[in-house]
Amino acid sequence: MTTRGPDMYDAPHLARQKANHAALTPLSYLSRAAEIYPEKVAVVHGDRRFTYREFYARCRRLADALRRRGVGRGDVVSVLAPNVPAMLEAHYGIAMAGGVLNALNYRLDARSIAFILRHGGAKVLITDREFSATAKAALAELETKPFVVDVDDPLYEGGELLGEMVYEAFLATGDPEAPWSPPDDEWQAICLSYTSGTTGDPKGVVYHHRGAFLNAMGNALAFGLGRSTVYLWTLPMFHCSGWTYTWAVTAVCGTHVCLRRVDPALIFPMIVEHGVTHMCGAPIVLTMLIHAPDAVKRRFPQTVEVATGGAAPPSAVIAAMEQMGFRVTHLYGLTESYGPATLCAWQEDWGGLSLDAKAAKVARQGVPLPTLEAMRVVDPKTMQDVPADGATIGELMLRGNTVMRGYLKNPKATEAAFAGGWFHTGDLAVLHPDGYAEIKDRSKDIIISGGENISSLEVEEVLYRHPKIMEAAVVAKPDPTWGETPCAFVTPKPGAELTEAEVIAFCRENMARYKVPKTVVFGPLPKTSTGKIQKFVLRETAKALGSGSAQSAPPQK
Repeated sequence: MTTRGPDMYDAPHLARQKANHAALTPLSYLSRAAEIYPEKVAVVHGDRRFTYREFYARCRRLADALRRRGVGRGDVVSVLAPNVPAMLEAHYGIAMAGGVLNALNYRLDARSIAFILRHGGAKVLITDREFSATAKAALAELETKPFVVDVDDPLYEGGELLGEMVYEAFLATGDPEAPWSPPDDEWQAICLSYTSGTTGDPKGVVYHHRGAFLNAMGNALAFGLGRSTVYLWTLPMFHCSGWTYTWAVTAVCGTHVCLRRVDPALIFPMIVEHGVTHMCGAPIVLTMLIHAPDAVKRRFPQTVEVATGGAAPPSAVIAAMEQMGFRVTHLYGLTESYGPATLCAWQEDWGGLSLDAKAAKVARQGVPLPTLEAMRVVDPKTMQDVPADGATIGELMLRGNTVMRGYLKNPKATEAAFAGGWFHTGDLAVLHPDGYAEIKDRSKDIIISGGENISSLEVEEVLYRHPKIMEAAVVAKPDPTWGETPCAFVTPKPGAELTEAEVIAFCRENMARYKVPKTVVFGPLPKTSTGKIQKFVLRETAKALGSGSAQSAPPQK
């Protein structure tokens, strides 16, 4: 009789062992790059250049210096810094010591920073002198203070030194030849990233080595990274570990070009000087580039690939970027999914579409990254899939190795997020017949007017096509007759004069009457610390408005 299949493969000699199994970790990307391309430029920062040999040695120095300060497995090291080499090195050196990187959002206030340092139990704080005022105020609130190291970047003047030594001196205490070992368990924590906490204290999202390795690889495949990649850091490295491009660029042995400040006057020259091929950013970064003064803009021979996430970039933004020499890829994800989880994968037949039709296709959130197990759009109450008709709205849910371990010290929130065996994103979407998902709104942002659902993103898409509008956001405004009506918050382009009547007339020409905003508010839009528009602030403003006359927007935060 033939032995049954499963019994054959359960034989002892076929068991997992050191020769055929290793824990996945993104740390292996750096050691490999240093071995294969030791003299290739890995990091550019101003006039400084680090080869992969030097980059690897600096990370090993950091690891050993941290171990000498008592950092071991599971210990948190917080970093408050812009996109400088120290932040990039932290993505390797801390984990090499067995520690957990907590990259801090430098746009947060001192109270929020203090909460995160306390909640995560930071043992060491590495802080750039640009943010010394915030760091100093945060440290003053702590009962137990971490060991502080200052990043004294020559490209920044100002601030003060708070710690016992500067970063370069701290590195000098470490031995680049000191041995280090990858984790035995790929489930070991590698990063602790905090959500933006728009309505309360932020939640600590725990990443593991396996997820970091895989999401970085998924991004490299999806975004077309390769050995010739020159990646400009327009996306904050604190945001989901730079969407895991901190590891992805190294995985393909590309070059990291650091950027302290997102400024078109810096970005355009750097694209030309360094031959930048790839960059990422929220839609606000695209808007900044589009509306930069003509004197700032530069032409370049290469096509620059730009990945954007957050709210869907309006088709007008995508079209304008293409005209300047950029090609936009739309990604979707959350802090809980290591950044990008889906992308709008390009289809060859889209090339023959008109610019507007092509942009409408590209604006969708798309399909799973190669390393995400599955994506669904379901009725959150029944957990049944919605039909792929491009119209029925459900909640987008994710599952796979690139979903967080959970929320630190918060089992209740973790259980709710993973109910039914899927991660609940809270985003409402439709599924198109081609299998591409399209976000219609956050569950709390859908507008219900007279029993009809109105997608705020759909109305915003129309507003962005107005030639005088730079930014727009739409939320629900309470209405005694209809329950809710759309309220538009608009930032005109510099120098443009725009009236409420013009905006409403334009909307009436381009959408169903019941979707047209009844109120228009002019002014800058309040944004979160990661550049997302704060719709919860706008909703409060809309509630307080009167019968629909034009108003001024709330102050930007």
